[in-house]
Formats: sequence, C-alpha cells, structure tokens
Amino acid sequence: MRANTDAVEHSQRPAGRFSLVLWVTILAVTLGLLALRDVAPWLIIFPDEWVMPIVSVLNTIMTWVVEATGAFFRAVSTVFDVPMDAVRSLLTWLPWSVSVFILVSIAYAASGWKLAVFTALSVSYMLVVGLWIESMNSLALVVVSVPLAVLIGFAIGTAGFFYPRAERAIMVTLDALQTIPAFAYLLPILLLFGFGVVVGLIASILYAFPPMVRNTLLGLRRVAPEVIESGLMSGATATQLFFRVRVPSAARQIMLGINQTTMAAFSMVIIASIIGGASDIGWEVLSAMRKARFGESLVAGVVIALMAMVMDRITAGFANRKPRETHLASEPFHRRHQFTLTAVTGVLCLYFASLILPPLQTYPKAWVYDPSGPLNSAIDYIIIEYAAWIALIKKWAFFYLMLPIKMGLEQVISPFSWGFTFTPALKAGYALTALALMALAGLRGRQRLAMVIGLLAIVLFFGLTRMPWPALWLIMAFVCWQLSGPKLAFSVLIGLAYLLLSGIWPQTLLSVYLCGIGVVLSFTLGSALGILASEFKPVSRFLQPINDTLQTMPLFVLLIPFVMIFKIGEFTALLAVIAYAMVPAIRYSEHGLRNVPHEVIEAATCMGCTRWQLLWRVKIPLALPEMMLGLNQTIMFGISMLVIAALVGTSGLGQQVYIGLGDGDFGVGMTAGIGMAVIAIIADRMTAAWSVKLQERYTSNPAG
Repeated sequence: MRANTDAVEHSQRPAGRFSLVLWVTILAVTLGLLALRDVAPWLIIFPDEWVMPIVSVLNTIMTWVVEATGAFFRAVSTVFDVPMDAVRSLLTWLPWSVSVFILVSIAYAASGWKLAVFTALSVSYMLVVGLWIESMNSLALVVVSVPLAVLIGFAIGTAGFFYPRAERAIMVTLDALQTIPAFAYLLPILLLFGFGVVVGLIASILYAFPPMVRNTLLGLRRVAPEVIESGLMSGATATQLFFRVRVPSAARQIMLGINQTTMAAFSMVIIASIIGGASDIGWEVLSAMRKARFGESLVAGVVIALMAMVMDRITAGFANRKPRETHLASEPFHRRHQFTLTAVTGVLCLYFASLILPPLQTYPKAWVYDPSGPLNSAIDYIIIEYAAWIALIKKWAFFYLMLPIKMGLEQVISPFSWGFTFTPALKAGYALTALALMALAGLRGRQRLAMVIGLLAIVLFFGLTRMPWPALWLIMAFVCWQLSGPKLAFSVLIGLAYLLLSGIWPQTLLSVYLCGIGVVLSFTLGSALGILASEFKPVSRFLQPINDTLQTMPLFVLLIPFVMIFKIGEFTALLAVIAYAMVPAIRYSEHGLRNVPHEVIEAATCMGCTRWQLLWRVKIPLALPEMMLGLNQTIMFGISMLVIAALVGTSGLGQQVYIGLGDGDFGVGMTAGIGMAVIAIIADRMTAAWSVKLQERYTSNPAG
C-alpha cells in the first residue's frame, strides 16, 4: 500500500512542479509587461484601429431586418393588443370585492387558509394605499404573458426532448436570453414592434419562457422508464404516451417551471413600463424615482413584491399539491366540485351586492391612506442626523477599498486621500510584505496560495483597470486550464477575444471591478448569514421575509434608499449589488447545510465532534455543491444588477446598454449586452469547474 502511495505521489510531483514553474513564469511575464506599459501603451489601451466593426455590422443587420419584417411584427403587435385590452378591461371592470374574493379563493385552493390570509392582507394593502387600478393593470400583463410564455416554453422544451440536435441550439439560445440583460433586447423589440403596451408584453414573454423550457426538459427526462414501459404495454399510442403518461409524470417539475416563469414575468413589470408607458405599478415606481421620492417609490415597489410573493406561493402550492384520490371520481358532481361551486356562488353574491352597495364596487377614497409622507420624513431624518457617519462610511469604502482595486495603490495613495505620500520606501515595504506572505504560504506547502497572493498584490498595486490585457488573458487561460483543462481555457479565450476586439474592454474591466467587489462581499456576508440560519431557527425565520422582499422587490426600488442616503456614484451601485446578490448566498448555504444527511451528523457526533468541528469538518464539505451553486447565482445576480446600477453613475457595460437604448443604437447596446453575457457564461463555467475541483478534494481528503 505504501509503495502504491509513493508511486502516485511521485507521478503527481512533476505536474505540481511544472504548474509552479508556470505560475512563476506568469508572474514574471506580468511584471515584465507592466514595466513596458509606458513604452507600449497598447498593452493597456487596445488601439481603436485594431477593433473589429461589430457595432456597425449589427446595426446594418438590424436595419435590414426591420425593413424586411417590420410590417409583419407590427401586425403581430396589433393582434396582441386584443387580449391585453380585454384582460385589462375585465380586471378594472370587476368590483374590487369580487377580485379580492377570487384571489383569496385561489390561494386557499392552492395551499390552505394561511396563504389565503396572506393573500387577503396583500391585496388589502393595494387597496389601502390607493394603487388598486395600477395593480390590476400590472396583473393584466402577467395574466397574458405567463400563459403565452408557458405554451412557448413547453413547446420548445418538448422539441428539445424529442430532438437532441435541436436541444443543443435551444440551450445556447436560452443561455443567451438569460445572460444578456433585458435592456439590451428592448431596443430590437422597440424597432420591430413599435412603442406601446404590447412591446412590454413581448419583452416579458422573451424573459419569462426560458425557465419553462428548462423545467419541461428536466421533467420529461426524469420520467421513470418503468412508467413508459407500463404505458407501452397498455397499448398507448405515441400521442397518448406523451400526454397521458409522460406529461402527468412530469407534472410537478412542469408546475415548478410555471412558478419560475410567473416570477420572471413579475420581474419585468417595471422594465415593461419603460417601453410600454402604461398606467401600472411599474410606471408608478418609475415616476416616483424620477422625482427622487423615496416614500412613493417604496409604497409602489412593495405592491409588486407582494403580488410576486402571492403568485409565487400560489403556483408553488399547486405544484406541490397531492393528486386527487381516485375514489372521488365516483362521487356526484356537486361533491367533487364543492369548493369550486362555493367559490362561484360567493363571486355571484358579491357581484350583485356591489350593484347595491357602491363601496363594494369602487374602493372609497376616504379609506385610502398614503404612508409615503412618513417614509420621506424618516429618510430625511436619517440623512440629516447621520450625515457625518454617512460621509465617513462612503469615504472609507471608496478610498480604501474600491479605488485601490480599480486604479491601484500607486495612483490612489496621496496626501489628499490617505494623508501621506506613497514614497519609494513604502513601496519597497509593500513588495517585501507581499514576498513574505508568499514565502510563508510556500513554506507551509501552499504554493498555489503563494501565487494567488502574488497576483493579488500586483493587481492591488497597479489596479485592475491598468493591468495589461495580455497578462489578464494569460492568467485567465492558465486558471481555466488548471480548473478543467484546455477546452474551458480555449472557450474563455474566445470570450475574452470578443470583449477585446469589439472595443468594450475598458468597460468590461470597470464592470468586473465593481461586480467582483460586490460578489466577494455578498457571498461572504450571505454565506455567514446562511450558516447562522442553518444553526439557529429564529435567525432563519427572521431572514426569510427579508430574503423574499429583496428577491421580489423591483431592482429599481432597491436603488432608491441608497441613492437618497449616499447620492449617486459607484459606492451606491456597490451597495445595491450587495443587497440584491447576497440573497442566493444565504438561501443556498442554509439549504445545503440543513440537508446534510442526518445519519452522517449522528455518526460525527458519536465520534466526539464538537459543534464547531461538526460544522467545518462535516456539514460545510458536504454542503459544498449547494454553496458553490450559491456563489454561481450570486455572480449572476451581481451581473444582472449592473445594468440597473448604471442609473446611478457607473460607467461599465451597463452604461453602454443604456447609451444604446437611449440613442436608438442597436449595435452599441447589443454589443455591450453580449459582453455581459460573455462575462456571465465565463463566470458560470469557472465556478462550476471550481465546484467539481473542491468536491474532488474533499472526497479524497475529507479532513483537509
């Protein structure tokens, strides 16, 4: 056994030494390129003459498409106007009392009296704050877009299931749709369909159908072979086998797809208002934001959050509901459909009562209460009373964290910002400290950690935006090669080549800098809170409504309190990224730690593990896949927030998307949107490969 171990170690040693030599070479090359940056400025700033005309090509293609198909798409827009107008008219015509009763009844049917009470309180809030009509207009968009998105997603998912070649193209398209910011494809929709409510509907459908495709594919694949064999033995035709065997067996996963599609449609409510111009909740939020009125925007934003939470619970309730027992089929009609008949009777009674009692028809204005005034006063009080603390927090975060990573210590340290000059002696001390930390890590056998310390020291000294692009390419390629081999490295190099040759490399680095800081802080804070929530149930109960609110609250609304307190700027954008992106880190960490097999915990406890050892040596290693998925989603959430953060003064790819949308320049907006998708896909592939690597490490060495 010892001989085998020695042989394995001996076979791995050259690879480890070769890797170390490559790391040292990369560090040396990076320092060499930095030394040449003054003589060869193209190492930092990619010359305009080398940029490919991707923007003009995209604009030419879009112009041709609009000229060739514009009439057709405008006709489609006219057709979609019919169901939108019909649903809007119906929801605004119905008495509020009838609408509330219908929603509460559906909630009760989905998940019982607790959800019914929550739904009743939620819709009561919409009535009390005076936003009932606007809420119904927003609900109309969801009511029309979700069924269409579900049908499209189910059809595409079914096609992908039956035709594997089509599936590959479908998955690539879904990756693009889910990683390109929604704002990037608003412009082509506007150019093709014109301006109006239907444009928001089309945008919602495009954004909402991908989850349905993925869940349909997953559900159909998970149908047990025994179930299919039983259907074939019963003589089912191909059509019967699909609709009576496969689809019912995959029903729970398909319902989960409907749930996610519904939530995606709600997340587009405000964005749809930008191009739809409708009198709905999204428009209320936008109007309040433009006037910098925190109270009004928060009141309207809470409406969207409550609507999203109600629909989430209802669709999840139907997805998890147990199938109807077979013996009920033999009972009389009125017994089988007792609840439905009771609900219909209640609707009719309330409708006729509303004809007699006007307060049941139209909610009285005297019953409306507007809480925006106290909210505005509260935010004004915070700004005035804590002005010194606010300025101090912003200064410390900006000068001591953000600017050093962005521009480098050599540019940031000055008497104005840090109170002293970065003298040659201090620079030498910085270099010696970095070398000492590298040596310490190397002596402890952590050569890779030593190289990481060296790279971080270089980036912190010179700044991410002032790093030579060939050095960044080299570092990324080698990291990807070590994580997953040449295939991942080659794919990442192709993505980096697009970012460079399309002329958006400077904006890419600005986006990576801001998103990178946000993701690190979000994942650190979120994982810590998730660990606490998994260990202490009161913490979990406290965090759950906060997570629900942060994840369902419109992204625009999250910006408002930060803008009011810290004004516009990159620090405000960073806070918004952290607030939004830490939610998946909390959820996935808690879920992973809570779902560690009970037998494993019992075995570790019997072996004498303390609570601390149980957490760090048992639970966290076993929950690592879920926690790494949380990191993946944290990155995705951070990237999606970058476009919204561009509203408060950031100058990365998100700003380029807005410039394209504002100027009607499809090429500029789509080039930046594709760039953000490239960053998201690279991050996704790298975190997935890293997760596999860590799992292999813990599997082979659980104690390490």
